[in-house]
Amino acid sequence: MSERKVLNKYYPPDFDPSKLPRAKRSKNRQFTIRLMAPCNMRCKTCGEYIYKGKKFNARKEDVMGDSYLGIQIYRFYIKCTKCLREITFKTDPANGDYELEHGAMRNFESVRLAEKQAKEEAAKVLEEEALNPMKTTISFTQPFNAKKQSSKNALGMIIKKKSTTTEPISKPSAGLSSLLACYDDDDSS
Repeated sequence: MSERKVLNKYYPPDFDPSKLPRAKRSKNRQFTIRLMAPCNMRCKTCGEYIYKGKKFNARKEDVMGDSYLGIQIYRFYIKCTKCLREITFKTDPANGDYELEHGAMRNFESVRLAEKQAKEEAAKVLEEEALNPMKTTISFTQPFNAKKQSSKNALGMIIKKKSTTTEPISKPSAGLSSLLACYDDDDSS
């Protein structure tokens, strides 16, 4: 019983590893791995909801002839928990996500859709600015104009407040002495 727990096995002196036959492995080999569902999805056959984070024993394979900037794309095969239909999805390194291929459809994700829409709008604005140089100038000067306008408004409010609350002082020293007298009156009472 203890012979199976040893770290090293005995190799006789006449053992020659070059005489062992090499195992032929196919290039598109599938491995069994344990993975979590990458997104909320719904089976197209039975309508079963599969939630993000559900664990599966999946098969993984390389997608032959398909890569993104030298990054290998993988395909995963899982089975629906209710009807056992095969669901396939593959990695999408361009978007940092997964792309469902067969057997299920992705549930609506408003955050993902909003991000995609925001990117499209930003790209549209950049394209529009590239085609129209006047728009580029306007968009460049717009923040400066807004800052200038806000400082004008603030200055106008200060002048208006000062003109309504105080009267102009002819002698600065007289204004200071009257202010000090006002504080002395407050301290004595």
